[in-house]
Amino acid sequence: MSTSVGTTRLVCFDMAGTTVADDGLVEQAFTRALDEAGATITDHDAALRYVWATMGESKITVFRHLTRDDEAAAQRLNDAFERAYELLVDSGLCAPIDGAEQLLTKLRAAGVRTALTTGFSRATADRILTALGWRDLADLTLVPAEAGRGRPYPDLVLTALLRLGIDDVRQVATVGDTASDVLAGRRAGAAIVAGVLTGAHDAAALRGAGATHVLNSVNDLETLLLPTDIPQE
Repeated sequence: MSTSVGTTRLVCFDMAGTTVADDGLVEQAFTRALDEAGATITDHDAALRYVWATMGESKITVFRHLTRDDEAAAQRLNDAFERAYELLVDSGLCAPIDGAEQLLTKLRAAGVRTALTTGFSRATADRILTALGWRDLADLTLVPAEAGRGRPYPDLVLTALLRLGIDDVRQVATVGDTASDVLAGRRAGAAIVAGVLTGAHDAAALRGAGATHVLNSVNDLETLLLPTDIPQE
């Protein structure tokens, strides 16, 4: 399957692991949150395996599963996770994936709309965007609370389509580093559902979830989305 700037009008990008280098920050924050859980979660190894398997999903949803739908405990863990992650971001450990910022800039210059989506809360997402100087990089940023449900549901992609005035899901491309990202793109009906190898899941997991393309990094999207005959700045 191929597409070009003539047929793709919106690209929905995941953040951590896709456009933002993770370098274990999500896992570190989850570990710190689990350390605060005490008796709420006794098998930390099993919990971390579940966290790794569900990377890309809404974080509060993950904690609800781990606490067996104890909402108060899930909210406490989610708050602890976000505090830990924000401290890591504030420590200067947050960095862009090579080429991600340049690609988003080129897409917007070529008339393609862009959205940055994440399973984090709005406060954490804004912390990352501010740290990177990305508050105005994309046309839209979205978190699960603003779309209805997080990944693997299609809500983030479809909300971006609606808010940015895209006419057809076949004019949408998505890119992410997890099986949940891929499932969300497939369920939304996107024409290109790319998986990248810079984050949580490997090529087998991405292909198993239905990725149309598996790329080394988000930077490789340029050859799919920006034809060589389009002037690039």
